[in-house]
Amino acid sequence: MPATTSPVQNADDGRGRLARLMAARLAVSLAVLCLALVFVGPGDGAEEAARGLYGTLGVAFLATVMFAGALRWVQHVPRYAALQILVDVSLVSSVVLFSGGCRSIFSFLYLPIVVMGAILFGRRGGYGTAILASAGFAAVVAYAPPSPFDTRLPDPMEVKVAIWGVHTGALLLVSLLSSTLAHELRRAGEDLHRSRVQLERLGHLHERIVDSLTSGLLTTDSAGQVRSCNPEATQILGGNAAEWIGKPLGSVIPGAERLAEPGAEARGRSRSRLTRETASAPVQHLGVAVSPLKTKSGGHDGHVVIFQDVTAVVELENELQRSARLAGIGELSASIAHEIRNPLAAISGSVQMLSKDAHGEDRDRLMAIVLREIGRLDQLIADFLQFARPAPPSFSSVELGSLLEDIRALATAEGWTVELDGVAGLEVTADEDQLRQVFWNLIRNAGQASGDRGIVRVRARVEREAAQAVRTGGRNAPVGGCGSVEVEVSDRGEGISPDRLDRIFDPFHTTKEGGSGLGLSTVHRILEAHGATVQVESVLGQGTTFRLNFRQTQQENG
Repeated sequence: MPATTSPVQNADDGRGRLARLMAARLAVSLAVLCLALVFVGPGDGAEEAARGLYGTLGVAFLATVMFAGALRWVQHVPRYAALQILVDVSLVSSVVLFSGGCRSIFSFLYLPIVVMGAILFGRRGGYGTAILASAGFAAVVAYAPPSPFDTRLPDPMEVKVAIWGVHTGALLLVSLLSSTLAHELRRAGEDLHRSRVQLERLGHLHERIVDSLTSGLLTTDSAGQVRSCNPEATQILGGNAAEWIGKPLGSVIPGAERLAEPGAEARGRSRSRLTRETASAPVQHLGVAVSPLKTKSGGHDGHVVIFQDVTAVVELENELQRSARLAGIGELSASIAHEIRNPLAAISGSVQMLSKDAHGEDRDRLMAIVLREIGRLDQLIADFLQFARPAPPSFSSVELGSLLEDIRALATAEGWTVELDGVAGLEVTADEDQLRQVFWNLIRNAGQASGDRGIVRVRARVEREAAQAVRTGGRNAPVGGCGSVEVEVSDRGEGISPDRLDRIFDPFHTTKEGGSGLGLSTVHRILEAHGATVQVESVLGQGTTFRLNFRQTQQENG
């Protein structure tokens, strides 16, 4: 706003300023009255001047009351303000006139009027008020009779003019300073008003955003007590927001306080799925995320808790898992039926031939087929039971070198060559019988895949810091641990195509004629029970590598 623009153009703001002007006039009138009682006393020939002085003060009080009473009905505030300025100059001139003229102790009262004129009307108003006050003081200096309160000789006109000039300069200077300060104050006030309006808009926007969220939102202080929440939070939790304020976070969302513990975010625990009991449902599942509430300086001042009701999602997941289990049971049943039908067909045919009085070599050959297929069925049932209902591992310290030497002897008897590297002296915590089955299945598969073209290599090493993503049965799982033992079993066979690599751990999935398809599934189940992991890498025409990782912390599980 330019300095020449009147700041009382706003009616409400102008009325407020005028109210302050009236309060200032009342205070000044009271101060002048007190000074008059102290310094201006009646004396010889001073009764008329005293009556004029006190009369003027009475008029000032009366004018204040009248102006205050009429303020609410004022339509044109600037004119009303100008009228008050004119009245104030007149009253001060009257006080100066009756209290000593140019030597009056009350001549300084022109200065507050100039300041108020600058505040009400800007720079032009300040200068105009200063000129009006200067004219009033000039009239007093020119026409004031000798003061009965001053026993000194009357001042010559030159002295009076000098006094008037000094007062006028002071009034103009005060007008300049006060108008400049008023302008800066007004501009600061406008900036403050704009900032306040902007902050209010941002505050309203923030409230609308928070209220419009489809997720529940809670904030806590540094002590973990709830201090605000949005409407969706009350909708999800089914409570009263007023009752939560000041309560610990754990009493509102059980378990969420652990997500707000120091270091929870670094440990990956700032997000979790929590459950709580409600009156409407036995269990409510909540997906909860907790993050620090940061201050401008970068510190923390509590936490922000965002959550959603994921009960329907959990029920859908459970339904999908049930459907997957049923589908798996159906596929497993079909596979078992298929695997059993073939031996049964061979047994049935052989028995029929035997029933026709087969003799000699035919009888022996048919009996051999029956015994072979019965053994095949027995092995299939044993493998299936091992896969479907594995015995819980009995942990102990197992020396890998000795175990693998025994398996190498068995593999050599089968006609496969096994090379061991770095296995001597290594120990893992495992169930020795189950671990023996794991390595025998892997080495047997590798030997069968290699055939006459290569050998099976088993290499072991200790990894001091292992932290990597591995593929376990077509699934990615994190592994790691300080001092883990890694064992590789590799061959130089034909390899496994990428489209079949994801299914090698599925039950009854096999590429070998006569295989049950449960060997690698059993390996996966045993390693899973041991907390170990397996990674498979295969390149067509170059071979396959199974990489097993055993964490040394497994001893704690025993």
